[in-house]
Amino acid sequence: MVDMTREDFEAAVDDALDSIPDRLLDMIDNVVILVEEEPEGDDPDLLGLYDGVALTDRGDMWGGELPDRILIYRGPLSRMCGSVDELRDEIAITVVHEIAHHFGIEDERLHELGWG
Repeated sequence: MVDMTREDFEAAVDDALDSIPDRLLDMIDNVVILVEEEPEGDDPDLLGLYDGVALTDRGDMWGGELPDRILIYRGPLSRMCGSVDELRDEIAITVVHEIAHHFGIEDERLHELGWG
């Protein structure tokens, strides 16, 4: 387990976002990225969650919706890592993974690409 302050964890999420090419970030639409301590529900090891409507599923009539949410879970990520460097890497992977869901990429394909 890695003990990283919430402030440092959020900075690592920001760093992960900074590593994504601008032209890809510019395509993200109506999404907020939040850090939460723990996931709700039955999976205490969940690292992140995309909660919204993927761009590929939005029709011509889509609009006026609340922002989609990408949740990055500090607790599970911190518990699974043995070093700060490993935690920063896992945060980056999780951020990319959840953004990919926003673009309509499913888990199976993400695993094939090494982002699972």
